[in-house]
Amino acid sequence: MNNSKVAILLAEGFEEAEAIIIFNALCRVKIDVELLACQNNLVVSSYHKVNMEAHALLKDRETTLYDAIILPGGPDGTINLGSNPDVISFIQLHDKARKWICPICSAAVKVLNKNKLLHGRRYVCSGDLYKTANDGIYVDQDIVLDENLFSGRGLGVAFKFAFTLAELLQLDKKEIRFQAEHIYVNY
Repeated sequence: MNNSKVAILLAEGFEEAEAIIIFNALCRVKIDVELLACQNNLVVSSYHKVNMEAHALLKDRETTLYDAIILPGGPDGTINLGSNPDVISFIQLHDKARKWICPICSAAVKVLNKNKLLHGRRYVCSGDLYKTANDGIYVDQDIVLDENLFSGRGLGVAFKFAFTLAELLQLDKKEIRFQAEHIYVNY
């Protein structure tokens, strides 16, 4: 049984499929996942206006350390995450503690790069957003792992992203090795 605890941050306009697929996949492998809303407990998604009720508000968990924090994409969701000082502080807390920081889709650029949180690490994002980034090193792969940053290209790799994260949570960081061409590992 896995004792890992993961947070998925939800802001208005989040990409519902990424959040739900990752949440569902991690729960199915017995990882404790908490949906944290950045402002209101009821959060509306981007494309299909799905109302999702979070388990808690980020402000009530601001000092809680999770094993991983997931930042779903979404055009407005990532803008809202990236402009929220509480989200940035939460990411910084986890990064300093060397916990997994896990952006998918546009979150690597619109949240982490925007706030100088890539720290020169390798990452992947959707489309050509990487052309606007200046804080990390873009790698053209489905999923990329560099130190404690684990990023995914987008919705098309959400299952791969979730199950790879589940595997990473099972391993001691000393055990992580380059296992496939779709993961870049730097330890």
